[in-house]
Amino acid sequence: MELTGAEEERTALGRSLLGREHLTPDWTPAFLAVPRSAFLPDLMWPYDMTTGDTVAVDRRDEPKLWAAYANADVPIVTQWDDGAGEGRGSVPTSSASMPSVVFRMLSALDVQAGHRVLEIGTGTGWNAALLASRLGVDNVTSIEIDPHVADAARGRLAAEELPCTVLTRDGADGDETGAPYDRIIATAGVRQIPPAWLRDTAHGGRVVAPWGTHFGNEDALVRLDLAEDQASASGRFLGPVEFMKLRSQRSSFAGHRAYVPDGVSGADRGTTTVTEEQLLGDGRFAVTRFAVGLRVRDCHHQAAAERDGARPVWFYGLTDRSWACVMFREGRAEAQVWQSGPRRLWDEVSAALSWWRAAGEPGYERFGLTVTAHGQHAWLDCPTEVWDV
Repeated sequence: MELTGAEEERTALGRSLLGREHLTPDWTPAFLAVPRSAFLPDLMWPYDMTTGDTVAVDRRDEPKLWAAYANADVPIVTQWDDGAGEGRGSVPTSSASMPSVVFRMLSALDVQAGHRVLEIGTGTGWNAALLASRLGVDNVTSIEIDPHVADAARGRLAAEELPCTVLTRDGADGDETGAPYDRIIATAGVRQIPPAWLRDTAHGGRVVAPWGTHFGNEDALVRLDLAEDQASASGRFLGPVEFMKLRSQRSSFAGHRAYVPDGVSGADRGTTTVTEEQLLGDGRFAVTRFAVGLRVRDCHHQAAAERDGARPVWFYGLTDRSWACVMFREGRAEAQVWQSGPRRLWDEVSAALSWWRAAGEPGYERFGLTVTAHGQHAWLDCPTEVWDV
């Protein structure tokens, strides 16, 4: 039987995911049974990997292009500005993740027959549908804070005959009524693992979530296993990802002018070497930025684009109005530093970079996280020496 163009693209996506070992044999039947395209809206904004931007694609106007993106390994924005408008807005607030990321996370979840799963962040409903296809609809509960997104997902799940439970509420509150769950998976980024998730996890259970600090928007996937006493959960980071944050955990950064309304005059001045700029990393998902975020608490970081050979990098304290700016200039061995406020933020960042180098420049996989009802702690290599994050 001859395949249609969309079917060929979906088959090619499956082969690619299998070849890169993102899609594993135990998840292949669910991938084949549940098309991603059935969970996407007519108007969507795929991320164009060539241009690095989102593009508007409407199935009603460009059905072939729409199907090509639906069956491609790209993230797709499905809502802007919490649904305040119909077109493209300023901030993406709901999306369909890259299929490779979806199956990486499902693989890390390690579900078994009979497991009950709580998903935080229903979104389009595709992830919940994959879980329901494998585990059965009665074993999957999903939580979505946005009523319109939740209603749309319920409709798509019903149309695919996978009507698992979708609750409309804040996912940070978990689902105590339906607990305990063998597995909890979050499809929204967090900066704090909510205590409710540990409360709702069954003995021997697991939590998989994108976790990051306030240092930037980038996250790392963490896999936490509940301890025998069920009072804590601990595990390693698996690698970089980037997710929209839970609404209750979005950035508290007040904006540049709240810190530096009149320029850098009056700030303390100093210098640093350009090596620090290289360590901070120019591309996405630099492990050095992740490590600095773990070591420098309550700090937001922004790097401006290079202009006329100069690039300012800013750091802002989130508990006061401390700030620092480092001006790196092309061809110069040293950079100018300005610092203001009770915290010496650049000194803290520089110390964190030195610590990372002294530790052997560890990658994501050497870092871990331990969570209790009272806080969370990062560690390197072994969870015996921890620090608060």
